[in-house]
Amino acid sequence: MTVTIVGSQLGDEGKGGVVDLYGDAADVVARYQGGDNAGHTVVHDGTKYELSLVPSGAVRGKIGVLGNGCVVNPRTLFDEITTLREKGLDPDVRVAERAHVIMPFHRVLDGIEEEVKSESDQEVGTTGRGIGPTYEDKAGRRGVRIGDLLDPDILRERLEYVVPEKRALVEDVYGVDVDDLDDPDAFDVEALFEEFSEFGRRLDEEGMTVNASAFLTDAMADGQNVVLEGAQGTIIDIDHGNYPYVTSSNPTAGGAAAGTGLSPGVIGDGEIIGIVKAYLTRVGSGPLPTELGGVVGDTPGYDEETDGRNEELATYIREEGGEYGTVTGRPRRVGWLDMPMLRHSARVNGFTGLAVNHVDVLAGLDEVKVGHSYELDGEETLTMPSTTEAWGRCEATFKSFDGWSDVDWAAVADEGYEAIPENARTYLEYIADELDAPVYAVGVGPGREETVVVENPYE
Repeated sequence: MTVTIVGSQLGDEGKGGVVDLYGDAADVVARYQGGDNAGHTVVHDGTKYELSLVPSGAVRGKIGVLGNGCVVNPRTLFDEITTLREKGLDPDVRVAERAHVIMPFHRVLDGIEEEVKSESDQEVGTTGRGIGPTYEDKAGRRGVRIGDLLDPDILRERLEYVVPEKRALVEDVYGVDVDDLDDPDAFDVEALFEEFSEFGRRLDEEGMTVNASAFLTDAMADGQNVVLEGAQGTIIDIDHGNYPYVTSSNPTAGGAAAGTGLSPGVIGDGEIIGIVKAYLTRVGSGPLPTELGGVVGDTPGYDEETDGRNEELATYIREEGGEYGTVTGRPRRVGWLDMPMLRHSARVNGFTGLAVNHVDVLAGLDEVKVGHSYELDGEETLTMPSTTEAWGRCEATFKSFDGWSDVDWAAVADEGYEAIPENARTYLEYIADELDAPVYAVGVGPGREETVVVENPYE
């Protein structure tokens, strides 16, 4: 069977920890979209593993697959594998031959384009990893795929077509001299051919490339369990998120089918678990109706000297939750839980269960709030509007809950759901009722052992 792990918010919900939690019963963990802009943190036996590309199941020794919906930077992939080996792991990673390759020129262009957008406050807040430009080339039918790295003649042909175009874009459109860049070789056909043909040789020698659709289908035919791991979250989905402040792929459950080659029926017959952070965070610009504080350069119109937001509470939650980007280190914007956002996510994905993380971070507060609905142009709405401009006009209408005390959360994880403070359970049950999906797990700390498991999706 399949278990699909989907972020229900703006990313950073703790998906990696949930993949690790349910990974023991899985045989294969497959990423279905995104690239090394994804920051998944897994803590086991006191060791922190920060993963950006390798699927989270590597910590449990499971086979990891980067599906055709992913964009892969071979530099990052092999560096990450080396780091994991230095920590005593032996990751078995397979890469779809249909996955697209992040080339050095994609990263350069990502930085240039974001800088240009910042001049008119249009920046998206990308990680600068070249994700968007790679997906642009994929859609434009001029990309380089993993399978191309295996054939030097095809690789050269691809590079000789696309590199002059990218050089012209940098020089003629953006007015930047390639020779003045930190990495001018990013636009040199010979340098790229030498490096990436070597990556192709290594991928081939280590038996890492697969037809992901056939590989996963055969695994399931053999009775193996497959976890499908999404990166980012529903609200930055290219189709269903708050465009243009989105990623360039589909983190939603529908993306699991397109990004692996498993059929929609296979995905739908399995479990789809929505990961919910007990409050809300985002990195980068865009609306956030339940925002508590602000981050200079990210929160629209925010002035730290004159803005009257609840900065002290936002800072407290940010520090307690360690709310800084795994990949970028950037401080995340903080807000209360946004229920219209979650209703939208539940409808788009069809959650069969929920995993609610960071319940412990809110412990000790006298009051916990939830944005229950929005007021938009004088009317109440229970879900996100379709356009980002309309979402930016939404004012949150809050529902208040009594806070819960800080307790020995490790003991709570051992004892089970009923050991969770009563007020916290009331909060969890409200979420489950509103989304019409049961709570499968409750995260009460960063470690694998600090999770209250309510339901096992494999049983």
